[in-house]
Amino acid sequence: MKIPRTFAISLATVAALTMAGCSSAEAPVNAGANSFCPTGELKFGIEPFEDPSKLEPAYQVLAAALGQRLNCTVEVQVVEDYAAEVLSMRNGKLDIGQFGPMGYVFASTKANAEPLVSFGTADGKLSSYTAGIWVSKDSPIKSIQELRGKDLALGSVGSTSGDVLPRFGLKRAGLAEDEVNMNYAGGHPEALLALTKGTVDAAQINSQTVASAQESGNFDPTGFRQIWESEAIPNDPITVSADADPAFKTAVKEALLNLAPADIEAVGKFLDVSPAGPLVKVTKETYTPLFDLAQTMGLTEKDI
Repeated sequence: MKIPRTFAISLATVAALTMAGCSSAEAPVNAGANSFCPTGELKFGIEPFEDPSKLEPAYQVLAAALGQRLNCTVEVQVVEDYAAEVLSMRNGKLDIGQFGPMGYVFASTKANAEPLVSFGTADGKLSSYTAGIWVSKDSPIKSIQELRGKDLALGSVGSTSGDVLPRFGLKRAGLAEDEVNMNYAGGHPEALLALTKGTVDAAQINSQTVASAQESGNFDPTGFRQIWESEAIPNDPITVSADADPAFKTAVKEALLNLAPADIEAVGKFLDVSPAGPLVKVTKETYTPLFDLAQTMGLTEKDI
């Protein structure tokens, strides 16, 4: 079955700007003293790669620490979907945005997003994760090539590991998209749930979801089998607009780089970075493989 492409970045997506979660970290003393924070508040957008009710408390810890360093309240906004965050940054609704790697590709071209930092391991290296396709342990499906005619649960439109990379894996395996019954479950947790409930033959489950679901007791990998895994993907970049005041960009970057691992730990667990290290510098070149992948797959903004 053909995958619907209904999330084009256009005026039709304005409605998607309703935030799934929106809250502010505790205001620091003398908030608004900086020229780049005249209202005393900065907006930090997060893609909904996990249940927003779980993401928000974790990001509140990071935002509070960032706000203290910037002397400015940082408001966390878990956006409705991938396209909404790109549109929000393009329209100046976000000051800072964390994007999935593929989301960043389009944020770079459509919202002029500039990557500053990403999540580091305890030894100071850039962290990564992998996309995967899983089946039940008792499934007769032994390889990705055997998904022809089977039901495959994907995550969300535009997700790096929940959409683009699994489809790329199928393409490399010689399967056309209409040869597999691919359906979007609505997110990584929902795709995992579809597999554990037995409503699909296979599902995309990335290494981050496996780790967080194991920790919460929602997934026992011994009852399932991974039949495909992608190459390593550099973790999510935290970005600002390239058009922002250079002093603002420098201040945000330095503040992020100097956050303590304890400030990042809760977020790191969702990104399979445990124990978390300090954030590390990244540039556009860090994500060159994702730009190449988008070109190989012929992706446009309509694909997110």
